[in-house]
Amino acid sequence: MISPESLPALPPALDYAGVTVFALTGALAAARDRQDIVTFWFFAVVTGVGGGTLRDLLIGAPVFWIGDATYLGIGLAAAAAVWFLAPHLERRKTLIWLDALGLAVYAVIGAAKAISLGVDPLVAIAMGVLTATFGGVIRDVLAGQPSALLKREITISAALLAAAGFVALAAFGVPPLWAGMAGAAAGFGLRAGAIHYGWALPAFGVKRDQGKT
Repeated sequence: MISPESLPALPPALDYAGVTVFALTGALAAARDRQDIVTFWFFAVVTGVGGGTLRDLLIGAPVFWIGDATYLGIGLAAAAAVWFLAPHLERRKTLIWLDALGLAVYAVIGAAKAISLGVDPLVAIAMGVLTATFGGVIRDVLAGQPSALLKREITISAALLAAAGFVALAAFGVPPLWAGMAGAAAGFGLRAGAIHYGWALPAFGVKRDQGKT
């Protein structure tokens, strides 16, 4: 078991960074659909805070962004940045890689917050996965795009690896910062391999020689 006291409170800057990455993916989704600047902001905020909001509601914690308007400011900054820079980006590739980075980092952040509030380690891992994936689900639904979670891509598994890696290393006494970095690196590496090499888990009823998606 991991004692909540053994994990220090998350630095606000770390949480801000995780929200920023996901907010950028939300704004990029709005750019792909040629939305207006207000919609950019809405997509950025909802994507950035969606997973953390669900986590806090499920574990009975105060919703993290309600008392801190900085998160709305992060969404606005992300929307403005993408508004001006999107024409110079390959939006599809940028969205995919930012999403991979956010997935890994936010899985660790979500699991760490749950552990710090005394949640069972296995439940904390689940909270990490939800934190990392739910914002992207909301973004894809709003944009009318099929969610990556419904494709034969390694996505949830990458978030699971990141969260579980962090929790396991923390349980063995690895300092939280190093455990978090290792967990996030492992999750990102798995997701990067899925993106670049097309790695996929076996699917029910699909023969191995039929290829991967």
